[in-house]
Amino acid sequence: MRKLSFILFCLISLSASAQMTINVNAKKIGAPVQSTQWGIFFEDINYAADGGLYAELVKNRSFEFPNPFCGWDISGKVTLKDDGLFERNPHYVRLAPSGHSDKHTMIENHGFFGIGVKGGEEYRFSVWARVPDGGSAKLWIDLVDNATMDEDQKLGNVGVDISGKDWQKYTAIIKPKRTFAKAHLRVWGDGKVTTDVEHVSLFPVKTYKGHENGLRMDVAQALEDLHPGVFRFPGGCIVEGTDLETRYQWKHSVGPVENRPLNENRWHYTFTQRYFPDYFQSYGLGFFEYFQLSEEIGAEPLPVLNVGMACQFQNGENAHAACTKEALQQFIDDCIDLIDFANGDPATNQWAKLRADMGHPAPFNLKFLAIGNEQWEKPYFDRLAIIAPEVRKVHPEIKLIGTSGPNAEDDHFHNGWPAMRALKCDLVDEHYYRDIQWYKNWMNRYDDRTFYTKDGPRVFAGEWACHDRGKKYNHAGASIYEAAFMTNIERNADLVHMATYAPLFSHVEGWQWRPDLIWYDNMSTARTASYYVQQLYMLNRGTNVLPTTVAINDGKPSVNPVPKGEDGVFASAVIDKEKNQVIVKVINTLGEAQSAQINIAGMKSKMLPTEAVVTSLDCSDYDAENMPGKPEVVRPTQGKAAVVSAKNASTIAAVIPAKTLQVYCINF
Repeated sequence: MRKLSFILFCLISLSASAQMTINVNAKKIGAPVQSTQWGIFFEDINYAADGGLYAELVKNRSFEFPNPFCGWDISGKVTLKDDGLFERNPHYVRLAPSGHSDKHTMIENHGFFGIGVKGGEEYRFSVWARVPDGGSAKLWIDLVDNATMDEDQKLGNVGVDISGKDWQKYTAIIKPKRTFAKAHLRVWGDGKVTTDVEHVSLFPVKTYKGHENGLRMDVAQALEDLHPGVFRFPGGCIVEGTDLETRYQWKHSVGPVENRPLNENRWHYTFTQRYFPDYFQSYGLGFFEYFQLSEEIGAEPLPVLNVGMACQFQNGENAHAACTKEALQQFIDDCIDLIDFANGDPATNQWAKLRADMGHPAPFNLKFLAIGNEQWEKPYFDRLAIIAPEVRKVHPEIKLIGTSGPNAEDDHFHNGWPAMRALKCDLVDEHYYRDIQWYKNWMNRYDDRTFYTKDGPRVFAGEWACHDRGKKYNHAGASIYEAAFMTNIERNADLVHMATYAPLFSHVEGWQWRPDLIWYDNMSTARTASYYVQQLYMLNRGTNVLPTTVAINDGKPSVNPVPKGEDGVFASAVIDKEKNQVIVKVINTLGEAQSAQINIAGMKSKMLPTEAVVTSLDCSDYDAENMPGKPEVVRPTQGKAAVVSAKNASTIAAVIPAKTLQVYCINF
């Protein structure tokens, strides 16, 4: 007989002393769970792109920073030129003989907090170069450990022969002899011949999926292992920019990587207590790469574009921070052209042809587009009212996402939702970075169907994370409340179609915001407790919600016996029609273990199960934190639990440890 599958997700809250029975009615299939329900959001903060996900190891590779030698040491006769072959990156350096045999001309790059290399691995050095006076020259390329006690600082080196007056791209492979997290890259000029060099680059040969302009293997693999349903990019506040001039512009991020212009990162001078004045965007990781990554990790791409306004947080009522309503055509064009870039026919559309020329003739199948980020009130509403109808005229198939502002409960929020309904947005983006008490108070947030109506936009929880007051780091104590809150999202899958935790990445030496889902240094990554919470939900998404009732002590049905703002036990139930599986998730935020009897009724199968696979995430060590060097302090463990089955029903007698998420998987 055909096997059935069920994933259990029924919201429960009960007092510390109560006994709990969860009854699941498998006959009545509820709302579909969207494939996009759980996803990820990329913001270029904390050195998430350059110095993080993007595998380039050289900082300021085209000498385009405001300080052209930022990231570089120079010696000998080095001069900066600005008439190079790349229109948007015209700078290059001239390495000339010093005139003395013991005065060497050289440039040395520090990388991003050093250059991390692994012994025996291959690294691809590339450079655009020429001999301006004609003839030939030789460059020597070294990876070095400046602080070594060895006789020779070199970890590995290679020679590159340069010839002719015309610019050409040269490549060579360097294989360091040992692993080192803080290497530098040296480029030695020819002692007798002047040489010009531009776009000095170093990538590991082993990038994610092997792309030459690729992503760091371990960081990207952590995304694939999540199995997200949607990928929002390229950020939130960086889309706005501190001013419109420095907003993220997707058209600058596509095409040949050598000609993508430098952009100021909105975060590099924001936090004076965590200040990184050398934090810029090379656009090497651009919209083509974001779409490609979405495809390769199996997530729906969700780009965010500017609505014609710079960051309202930074600018307030400053009129210069927004373009006039009459000047919005460029922002309308950006939206329409992006959809064409992603989905268009290369034979008939210039932007689609660019996509094909970059190596992807087939469409990326874009379905969603967000316009604006964390903006509010009339300046935002008026601009979106102009842009959205123009986009719909050309691309009515695309679902448009508006925003309800930066908070989830203030006046901007309550004004934003009616405005988004009036503009007929398909989804509304909500953000809530909040402490534990806020999450305790809002565990039933999406049960309110007076505010969240049956018709109209669906919810996109686009940026959210839990922390404790005074403890804004990735401690396990906060992640268990994230798990509990997610039961409310899951149970209301008819309303909430997307939820993406944020921020996604952080470099341990370059962070400005936390908590974050994945941390890394130059050599390794750490997947946080919050990462494992997200992963368990993504791996066990299900296809439909199942109705569930909860009985406490005397067997009377009860929905929410725990007062608002207190700890308890939370769970939710869905059916998975594809996996033929029952998965029960229960989260105990209390300080002691709780008993729960889970009854699954209404199954039509002769093959009733005798055991369940149980995955547990123990967050009882409140301050536990996974970081590089200690990446598995908190991690899921797996065991088995007995299942007592009779005709059309199965029961699990569960004990949920304190501060623990447990997932019970039952195959039929």
